[in-house]
Amino acid sequence: MRIFYSIGIYIASFVIKLLSLFNTKLKQGVNGRTETFQKLKNSIQPNDKTFWFHCASLGEYEQGLPVFEALKTKHPNYRIVLSFFSPSGYEVRKNTKLADVVVYLPLDTKANAKRFLDIVNPDYIIFVKYEIWPNVLLEIKKRQLNAILISAVFRENQSFFKWYGRFMKSALFGFKHIFTQDENSKTLLNSINYQNTSISGDTRFDRVSNQLKVDNSVSFIEEFKADKLCVVFGSTWPEDDKLYIDFINNHSKQNIKFIIAPHNIKPSYTTSLHSQLELKTISFSEMNNKDLSNYNVFIMDTIGYLSKVYSYADIAYVGGAAGSTGLHNILEPAVFGIPILIGENHDKFPEAKKLIKIGGLNSVSTSKVFESTINELINNSSIREKQGSINKDYIQKNRGAVLQILDYIHI
Repeated sequence: MRIFYSIGIYIASFVIKLLSLFNTKLKQGVNGRTETFQKLKNSIQPNDKTFWFHCASLGEYEQGLPVFEALKTKHPNYRIVLSFFSPSGYEVRKNTKLADVVVYLPLDTKANAKRFLDIVNPDYIIFVKYEIWPNVLLEIKKRQLNAILISAVFRENQSFFKWYGRFMKSALFGFKHIFTQDENSKTLLNSINYQNTSISGDTRFDRVSNQLKVDNSVSFIEEFKADKLCVVFGSTWPEDDKLYIDFINNHSKQNIKFIIAPHNIKPSYTTSLHSQLELKTISFSEMNNKDLSNYNVFIMDTIGYLSKVYSYADIAYVGGAAGSTGLHNILEPAVFGIPILIGENHDKFPEAKKLIKIGGLNSVSTSKVFESTINELINNSSIREKQGSINKDYIQKNRGAVLQILDYIHI
């Protein structure tokens, strides 16, 4: 099976290179991977003590960050290699001060795995959540390196737990320990005789809790919001826009401010979004010398502010679940004690299912349902406060994953 998998990787490599001629994101990944080994050679010396942290993309990086930061503080003499699979993670964090070198993970061939580990020679390896690359993990297992997977989530329909998944299953044993988010994931691992596992929960709870310890003030948002009720739409996609655009356009006479922070901030998209809004709208890119308090809608066509902007929200809508792109981080607004709305496609997100069950999160399937749900929240402050309190309490009760992981790591 391994040989067929490796052949598949080589075929995929060829196809990706071909498609990259027509796709900017794929081209970034292809070009970036050509630089990986040289960047590593320039940054890592044979006698260096090293940590290797690997994340699929930006979301997994944010999930692992409190663990990464704690290890960097505890072991300042270690060199840190940070790798990403996706350009959406690499391009945003390629200059992070956390790491000594940031690279793309090479495609998962046996040769690449050996070459990568020969150069980095990591003392400790941490993968985050979903990253299971068989050739890399089997080489890690062969060398008996210290590797763990954190904030992991498994589902019974995955190949690890099927009769045909022996090869993928064997890769899991490259990890000396797996920290899962929930009991079901641990049970599934035990069912294939993987016993070195603990339920630590989700490190994102620790990550978002730290947001309360920093200064979240944003001067231009304060000017825009003034003393009005504020609804923040975070990490939204076109499918999300279809749920709320009409609602915003029908509320010109109410004292409500709307902030939209789309996932895609390309001018072509934000301009299109702007054209659909009938209220007085301004974007971050055009706000110079404008009186922001005179506008009803603010489009955040920039990055880096959303986690702070949520602190100004009275109600938040988090995007991704109206379509198939995947729900974005609902814990970021939850920590500020506000009610949250999302789309209907949230089955793969245990935190969403839990918050819906306990009453802090509202799942909406149509623009009509969205309108009735948000109108209730706007018009009833006691409901807002109750749902917000549920969300904040949920965050507080689920902290502690980072400490559990750090207690396991002995260097």
